[in-house]
Amino acid sequence: MQYNEEFWDRYANENESRYNEEFSKYLKDLTRSLPGVQSILEIGCGTGIDLRLFPKTFQLHGIDLNEHALEIAKTKLPNVKFQKGNITKLPFEDSSIDFVFTHGLMNYLENDILEKGIAEMFRISKKWIMHCEKYEETEKQIDENHRFRNMGEKWENYKVKFVSDVNLHEDYGEEQTRFTLLKKI
Repeated sequence: MQYNEEFWDRYANENESRYNEEFSKYLKDLTRSLPGVQSILEIGCGTGIDLRLFPKTFQLHGIDLNEHALEIAKTKLPNVKFQKGNITKLPFEDSSIDFVFTHGLMNYLENDILEKGIAEMFRISKKWIMHCEKYEETEKQIDENHRFRNMGEKWENYKVKFVSDVNLHEDYGEEQTRFTLLKKI
C-alpha cells in the first residue's frame, strides 16, 4: 500500500475513539516490570494515545509519517519527543532504545517495508521489542489497506527470545490481536 496522506489524516482525527485505557495501563505496567527500561519508542505512534499513561521518568519517543497526527500528539503530550520518521530508517543509534514497540502498524506495511522495519527495530533495540498486531497463522488480506500477519515468523532469523506470543485479551484490544514480546539476545 502506498502512503495515503488523506487516509492517515482521517485516521488521526478518529484516533481518540480508538483509545483503550486498559491497553495503555497494561503497556505502562509491562514496561515498569521489565528490567532496565528507561527509554521507550513507539513506531507508528499516531496521536500518541498509547504513550499517555507513561510517567515522565521514562524517556519517551514517538515516530510517525503523518504530520497531522504528530501535531495532535505534540499538543497532548509535550513530554514526549515526537518526530516524523519511517520504520525503514529510524533516527536512532544501534542498541539505543530499551523498549521498542508497535501497535497496529505492521498490518499496514508492504512486505518489503515490513522486512526492513523489523531489521531497524532489531538494530535500535537495546533489549525489548513488542508489538500488538492483528493475527492469523496464515497471512491474509483484511481490506485494501491492511492484512492479518503472523509476526512470530518474521523474527525467526533474528537473535531474539520469545518472552510472550499470545492472543491479547479482548479487554486490551480488538479481536484477533496478537501480543508478542521479544528479548534481544
